[in-house]
Amino acid sequence: MKQTLIITLLFSITTIASGQQDTPAVNNEATSAPTIMMIAVDGSISPTTTNYINRAIAKAREQQAEALIIQLDTPGGLLESTKNIVQVFLDSDNLPIIVYVAPEGGRAASAGTFITMAAHIAAMAPATTIGAASPVQMGGGQQDSVMQKKIFNYSESFIESVANRRDRNAEWAKSAVRDGESITAEEALKLNVIDFISNDRDELLKQIDGRVVNGDTLQTRNATIEEIPTNLAENLLSFIMRPEVMLILTMIAIYGIIGEVTNPGAIVPGVAGVIALILVLYASASMPINIAGFALIGLAIVLFVAEAFTPAFGILIGGGAVAFFLGALMLFQDLPQSMELSWAWLVPATVLTTLFFVWIVTEGIRIQFSNNVTGKESMVGRKGEIIESIKDGKGRIFVNGEYWNAVSDEEIKEGEVCEIVEIEGLTAKVKRST
Repeated sequence: MKQTLIITLLFSITTIASGQQDTPAVNNEATSAPTIMMIAVDGSISPTTTNYINRAIAKAREQQAEALIIQLDTPGGLLESTKNIVQVFLDSDNLPIIVYVAPEGGRAASAGTFITMAAHIAAMAPATTIGAASPVQMGGGQQDSVMQKKIFNYSESFIESVANRRDRNAEWAKSAVRDGESITAEEALKLNVIDFISNDRDELLKQIDGRVVNGDTLQTRNATIEEIPTNLAENLLSFIMRPEVMLILTMIAIYGIIGEVTNPGAIVPGVAGVIALILVLYASASMPINIAGFALIGLAIVLFVAEAFTPAFGILIGGGAVAFFLGALMLFQDLPQSMELSWAWLVPATVLTTLFFVWIVTEGIRIQFSNNVTGKESMVGRKGEIIESIKDGKGRIFVNGEYWNAVSDEEIKEGEVCEIVEIEGLTAKVKRST
């Protein structure tokens, strides 16, 4: 009986101790802080931005993050990239996406308006703006009035559907496209364009804590923010896609390849030119590049080269310079205003390219296709003075600081000017110069 009582007592003590040890573990699991992933999109919206956002969403899902915050500050971007990003946002049912327009002084202009309104939760920092979403600022280019009207109508209906999907102010959204209207953060909050005005990230986390998104309640008050930086490939692609960099790469491709052709065996110019050409083609595949611009640049190269074979007193060089300038200008005309190439790049590029072809390429081509001008052959075509009259087919001439025996089919008197037509050993065959 005593043994049974002792065993029962020991079992009770063990159970109590075990329960006390398990309880803290359960509490730690229950109180563990959730993770929120975050990225910063600063600059024009491009295919690189789409890749960055897609990678961040995939990583946030992999890490089972509570949400993904996109801190946005953009002047606009490409319409196609914007459509892709918005579609990803609308399809994200298992990961809440929060767009936070920041820092103070930042903006969600043009493409940024679409992206902000497509988020599950939209917030802005004080002294920020949103709007001016006209498609002419998003890669509309220089289309005719009919095409421009179609783009406006599409953009207006597109942003209206996005606003309705997120229960935001669709009428204001349409006015942002139709009239290019832009408003402050305070006005956006009053008009139900955004959900919150947040001074910083911590305040944003407190504001969205407890909000229901897709049937799930967000727990963000004590959340840990983990930032996802851009990787090397995204940084490189973003750098290459800048219009001024694409222009420089185009010039390097032209200089390198033409330089290798006119100076065979240099190797370095040819390799640099081919690499630059590949990078330009890679960037062009992702950007709305105008083909007419490439055609005009090609025409400019043809005119520059033609000047070396057909001296036209600079007419072909001038035509080539004009064609290159217009080609470079048209090359990027379909890009949005935030990605346009300024004249500060176009004019120096045109002048430098013209000088390159005038001073280097023209001389190189002439040397490659000219006759041998060394040795005796260099004497052919030179003019000299008759110092001993040529009679009976023989005489002497003075040319290039040297005395030569000369023969001719005609009599040429002393003091007259002759022209060398052939060199036979140490004798020059000449004719009277006209």
